[in-house]
Amino acid sequence: MKIAYIKSETRGEMDNVLYDVAQKLRADGHRLAGVVQINTDRPNGGRCDMDITVLPDGATLRISQDLGKGACGCRLDPSALETAVSQTEAALAHGADCVIINKFGKQEAEGRGFRSVIAEALARDIPVVVGVNALNFQAFEAFTEGLAEPINDTPQAIEHWFHKETIACSVEV
Repeated sequence: MKIAYIKSETRGEMDNVLYDVAQKLRADGHRLAGVVQINTDRPNGGRCDMDITVLPDGATLRISQDLGKGACGCRLDPSALETAVSQTEAALAHGADCVIINKFGKQEAEGRGFRSVIAEALARDIPVVVGVNALNFQAFEAFTEGLAEPINDTPQAIEHWFHKETIACSVEV
């Protein structure tokens, strides 16, 4: 199973790291599928807007909802997330060298979201990199049967892991 994960204690750091890695791998000519997240601060000082961009060069979708200034419930727009999943499945069908998923979140922990994309990539022996937080880590471990490899949350560590997996794929053929 070619799946690695990163964790970060700093809010938004995983998103920035995975975005940077996606840009670098694309610039190096690798075919990508998946999503990266871009957080945008709101002018009123409220919680940030969350947008995801479908790789390799798909749409950018707002996956957060503005629930109002004092709201503390889940801001995820599940419809927008499912649109991104559908677009990612289509991109994966065209082939990929690597799949990047910004976060194994609540939707994935409950059996929805990008879970099917991750499973399909693994079935096709495509390396997968996923961001995961402490809240959903146990569900992620169960989903990957404990076989996911932890890697440092730096672009260099992720790129090194990807190239190691790519070389392993070439040698196995």
